[in-house]
Order: sequence, then C-alpha cells, then structure tokens
Amino acid sequence: MTKPILLSTPHMGDREQAFVKEAFDTNWIAPVGPHVDAFEREFCKVVGAGHAAAVSSGTAALHLALRLIGVETGDEVFCSTLTFIATASPITYLGGKPVFVDSDRTTWNINPNLLREALDNRAKLGKLPKAVVIVHLYGQSADIDPILAACNAYEITLIEDAAESLGATYKNRSPGTFGKIGIYSFNGNKIITTSGGGMLVSEEESLIQKARFLATQARDRAPHYQHSEIGYNYRLSNILAGIGRGQLQVLEERVQARRRNFEVYQQALGNLPGIEFMPEAAYGRATRWLTCLTIDPDAFGADREQIRLALSEQQIEARPVWKPLHLQPVFAECDRVGGAIAEDLFKYGLCLPSGSNLTMEDLDRVIAAIMAIHRKK
Repeated sequence: MTKPILLSTPHMGDREQAFVKEAFDTNWIAPVGPHVDAFEREFCKVVGAGHAAAVSSGTAALHLALRLIGVETGDEVFCSTLTFIATASPITYLGGKPVFVDSDRTTWNINPNLLREALDNRAKLGKLPKAVVIVHLYGQSADIDPILAACNAYEITLIEDAAESLGATYKNRSPGTFGKIGIYSFNGNKIITTSGGGMLVSEEESLIQKARFLATQARDRAPHYQHSEIGYNYRLSNILAGIGRGQLQVLEERVQARRRNFEVYQQALGNLPGIEFMPEAAYGRATRWLTCLTIDPDAFGADREQIRLALSEQQIEARPVWKPLHLQPVFAECDRVGGAIAEDLFKYGLCLPSGSNLTMEDLDRVIAAIMAIHRKK
C-alpha cells in the first residue's frame, strides 16, 4: 500500500514524553499547573514577549484579544482577507463586523499601502475601525513597520495573528510582539503543536492577567463560585502545556527542516515553466511553514486543481491556498478593500506537503509526481 504524504503532520520527539510523564507522576492532569506556568515563561523568552497566557487554541486567544480591547456589537475591525476563517470568526463572536483588506503580491500578506489608504479614507468619513487584525501568512511576517505607523496615526489597536509564523522574524524580532496583543496557535498542523492550544502575548501585564481571568470562566476571588462577568473555558491543560514545552525546545530544528523542504522543492521545480514560489521578504526570515507556489496553467500545461487531484491520486495531499474571506459565503455582506490580488493567489496557488518530518524520499515522490504531470501536458 502506498504511504500517504500529508500536508503538515505533528512531529513529536522524546522531550515531550518526559514532561507529560511528569504530569502523570504528579497527577496534575487537567487543571492549570506548573507546566502551564513554565510554558508561558519559556514562550516569552523565545519570542521576546513580556507576558503570555496559554489557552486552548489560537482562535480562543484571538477571541480574548478582541474582547480585551473592547470590541462590541457594531464595531468594525479591519482584517487580512487571505487567511483561514479563524482570523475573522472571533470578530463576529463579539458582534463586530470584519472589513477585509487585500494582499501585497510581493509578500502575500496584507498590503500596508492599501491599509493606510483605507484608514485615511475612513478618517475623512469619521468611521475608523475599532482595531486592525493582521495575519503573518504561511510562516512569513507581514511588513509591520508601515502597518503599525498607519494604526498609530489614528490610535487604532493592532492585533497580530501569528498563528502560522512562530519562528519567523521581522527585522530580527518575532512577529506577534509588535502590536498591542499577539496570538499564536499550536494546532496539530502548526510548526510546533500541543495537539490543540494557543498563546496570547502582550507587553501589558494587566491585559494578560485579565485574559487568564476570562479564560478560567471569569471566576471572582471568593471561596465559593462567584462570577461578576461572563468568561470562557479557554485555559490550556497541564498535560498539553508539557507537550508544548518539549516542542518549544526543538522549534529552531523544526524551522530549519521546513526551510529545507522549501529549498528542495524550489531547486527541483523552480525552473519549470509557470511555477513561482511564494517570495521571501528581505526584512526577515520566513519559516516556510507551508511551501506555497502559484501555477500559470498556460505555461505549465495544467492548472492548480488538476495538479492537486493528480497528486491526490498518488496519496499526496496538497491544498489550495486560503480562499479569501471576502469570497466566503458567510461573509458575503461584509465590506472589503481591494481583493484582486488575494483572489489571484487563491486561483493559482497551491500548498505542497511541508511537514518537518518529511523524508527525502517523500520530497522526491512529490517532485516526481509534479514533473510527471508537466511532462504529460
């Protein structure tokens, strides 16, 4: 039977088991415990953040971030359009309205010039958004300096969705640490995983303390269960935090493995007609969480979907790049700023298997399959 090659699978080692065993040996299984506290401290050290709260998912972290800055019913929040739905869904949890902003072709991330132009126009109308949520896409940081300058010009809060970019850099700093709040994901397909989990970071200790309070059902200080506001069951368990501690120790190894995947793909496929890989911005290092490329069907001889289906027939998982959120049926009534670049990237873009545990044999199989498709055409 042919071995499936999946897009991005968990990559476990021995260190995670030692931390999990410690949790079992001490019977500190479900509630918040010492691994959670240590994971938060160690994560802050790795990314250069002041304070952190470990939670159950990146989506939960983003939901908390939006609530912490006071997003309410009717508030508009500008948001990257080329991203997974979890970036925008939490806006709607609080009754807010996403406004989707197009991408920059040179980085695939939110277009800073378009964002600034949109904010300038909104300022003239007296209708500025409550916040801006940017995504650091596919392991590459957005161009933060002009984005932050645009937000600061109008005193608009910047939240960074760094779910896909842990281990990346922007001018030697970690994306996720520039705005008021940054969030990360440890979902099973991410560069490191806790099975499911997330992190919220900020330089403001009071925000992180409030995040922890809200994430533990907003329980007041009292010997009995007393609640003065509504909270959530969002805290990370001690066992999952133990996994995260082990994974964090090998983060750089995981980044290097994914960058190796990209380099192998690029060297083998980069000269094929119609193939262009996602560029790496000069201002930092991309992790290449996923190796992404675009395919010109006229030049290559097959379109993105034909290639994806042909790979699937050989038990190789590839996926289109994110469908822009302004094209999603659930957001059909939302406003947008531009959108043509994101639509173009979706139309032609494909993500190749990119896990840090792929072997050279796996990579060779993917490459051979794509080259065979080209030869047939």
